[in-house]
Amino acid sequence: MTDQVRKEIDRRLTFAIISHPDAGKTTITEKLLLFGGAIHVAGAVKSKKNTRATTSDFMQIEQDRGISISTSVMGFEYRGRKINLLDTPGHADFSEDTYRTLTAVDSALMVIDSVKGVEERTRKLCEICRMRTTPIITFMNKMDREGREPVELLDEAEEELDITVCPMSWPVGRGRDFKGVYSLYENKLFFFNPHGGRSEADGVEISGLDDPRLDRMAGSLAKKLREEIELIQGVYPAFDRQRYLAGLQTPVFFGSALNNFGVRELLDCFVNIAPPPRPRPLEDGDAVSPYNDRFSGLIFKIHANMDPRHRDRIAFMRICSGVFERNKTYQHVRSGKPYKTASPTAFMAQDRMVIDEAYPGDIVGLHDTGAFKIGDALTEGEDLRFTGIPNFSPQIFKSVLNQDPLKSKQLEKGLQQLAEEGVVQLFSRLTGNEKLVGVVGVLQFDVLQFRLENEYKALCRFEATEYTTACWLKCGDKKTLDDFMRRHSAKLCRDREGRLVFLARNRWMIDRTMEAEKGIEYFFTSDF
Repeated sequence: MTDQVRKEIDRRLTFAIISHPDAGKTTITEKLLLFGGAIHVAGAVKSKKNTRATTSDFMQIEQDRGISISTSVMGFEYRGRKINLLDTPGHADFSEDTYRTLTAVDSALMVIDSVKGVEERTRKLCEICRMRTTPIITFMNKMDREGREPVELLDEAEEELDITVCPMSWPVGRGRDFKGVYSLYENKLFFFNPHGGRSEADGVEISGLDDPRLDRMAGSLAKKLREEIELIQGVYPAFDRQRYLAGLQTPVFFGSALNNFGVRELLDCFVNIAPPPRPRPLEDGDAVSPYNDRFSGLIFKIHANMDPRHRDRIAFMRICSGVFERNKTYQHVRSGKPYKTASPTAFMAQDRMVIDEAYPGDIVGLHDTGAFKIGDALTEGEDLRFTGIPNFSPQIFKSVLNQDPLKSKQLEKGLQQLAEEGVVQLFSRLTGNEKLVGVVGVLQFDVLQFRLENEYKALCRFEATEYTTACWLKCGDKKTLDDFMRRHSAKLCRDREGRLVFLARNRWMIDRTMEAEKGIEYFFTSDF
């Protein structure tokens, strides 16, 4: 591998933004893009007709509801680094999309609402990051509102998320008195204009907290700031990059994404400490180094109809090793067939541009005619299988009823494509032709119905079933499996991969079946 290729790999930073719904995740995404020069005007998450919509929430249903439903990929340059930013859904109903995205990044930015503190989704997402040893930087948002005390937020984060906190900036005032931030990382005091950009001239460098300019600029808040900084420096540990990279310590920044308070300080620190592309784990327990000369890539997301005008289908691929080249033929590992990449694209949400090459850490869009599935790998001939991206057992099941018999083909195509994309899970009953849709949360039905109607012109309705849980089945003995299927045929279906799935009214029913039916293996995720 040449020195130039190594430099390109080392300058890449790929991270996901995660949070509980309404913590300000998409707003901070807009401001990072603004500071990075990728956009010139930041959009509004809940926009009126005369207001610019956000870059990352490009789907109509996202703009209508003011929430992120699908992960958006955006790339920009900042201070000599190539940054790949993935804005993930915060709502629990779309958690699987977020979990898949976390397999494709090297670090995460966790946004916490300073008014509400640590919330349920924050805990779960932090747990997923900890399982993958993903480094986390934390941004305490909405400091311009009347909320929790900063020390209280730090202590709650440390206790609830089981991670050591390290404040890297500190708010000057809060709520209506919020004036800006003092960067402990840079020893600078910053004041801002609401809703404006920030230049280097806005940062006032001081020679420590005893600098008289602090009193002149912060006024009555200067004394309190000195006391608070002395307190936190005595209580919280200094930043340790190795502990951060190991997922044991999270640097914490304070600010207001809506008003641009503290975002630039966060970004400046991020490009200095965040990890470059890291090795990607394989099913056999080994890992692929990004510095491996031979190319490999992982398909972690599929999105149909990103451009409604062309009805296209895009597979999102994380480059894991080597250099990806346009017009070169690679091997699709699962099928063993060759795949030629004629028009690979880089992303700015739904906007795309054709690229000639990409490096580890980059996210590339591949035009897909249905060949790819989530978890697939492309290589230069090596039989690499990256650790599976599982489906979790759904909690709500409904049968699909076609409202327009003349659009049966469109409905079938839409269900298949949106299931492959991961919007829902699709099951077929063993007895009869009934199709069942399984989801984690009810909002997924709204998204499915909206997209079927708007993208496939197919009308349907959903009818409730008695089932609230399911598990995948496996059995090495044909007679045992045949006997089981005969006894429970009414409760069995197959997923899109043809795997056998057992449906139940509740978990107690599954536990009872597991006790009574020996010789059968039961799985609550599909990666077995």
